[in-house]
Amino acid sequence: MRIMCCLKPVPKPGSVKIDPETHTLKREESELVLNPYDRYALEAAVELAEKTGGRVVVVSMAPPNAKNILLEAFAFGADELVLVSDRAFAGADTLATSYTLACAAKKLGPFDLIICGKVSVDGETAQVGPELAAWLNLPSVTWVKEITPHEGYLELVRTREFGEERLKAKLPLVITIENEANIPRPPSIKRLLKQDEVEVKVLSAKDIEAQEDYLGLKGSPTQVVDTFAPEYQGKRELISGSAEEVSERLLSILKERGLI
Repeated sequence: MRIMCCLKPVPKPGSVKIDPETHTLKREESELVLNPYDRYALEAAVELAEKTGGRVVVVSMAPPNAKNILLEAFAFGADELVLVSDRAFAGADTLATSYTLACAAKKLGPFDLIICGKVSVDGETAQVGPELAAWLNLPSVTWVKEITPHEGYLELVRTREFGEERLKAKLPLVITIENEANIPRPPSIKRLLKQDEVEVKVLSAKDIEAQEDYLGLKGSPTQVVDTFAPEYQGKRELISGSAEEVSERLLSILKERGLI
């Protein structure tokens, strides 16, 4: 089984910077970490590869400083590392991102299975997996928590709002992984020692034969109108005294403000 696993580097909390003109994240200047939910997707991909004798190709659409994230993926069991990077991708929404990943999948494929994390912590849209499937004209199953491989199909269990759903899905297929699916393994010491020998293949927009009109801000129908850092203004009053005095003063304040 040949498996493509999509990984997304996200800004480390506290390192986020906003471009005042495009209203998008300045990812090149942010310290990047692997999207936590994608760890479960990677673990699911590696487990399946181990069961089926397959290979895991990790693909990430990200700026050049994301190479270390892909090297982490190698330590967790990935076989091939591909970074899809080009300034033309900057400012992409989920539709432009999924199109870019679909072009990469066509260039690197064919794949029996494409796996994504259920959501990214910086966007929280959960749209890229299903949209990727649509670009590739493949079926998709979201929120998967159990996977049993069979010849030509997967037996899946997915979470629903009020329970679980069990189904069989033919390959090729796109799935998104729930964080209940597994417990990600620690990095392999042997693989950590080999990281300097591992190649991260870098592909540009031209390399994946992507159409310019579908990329980045130009190919994004959803755009951020404005961004701002919230300002917090408030007054603090310290109430002291006996329990009766404090309670009376608190009630007085609540009445003055029309809260009771």
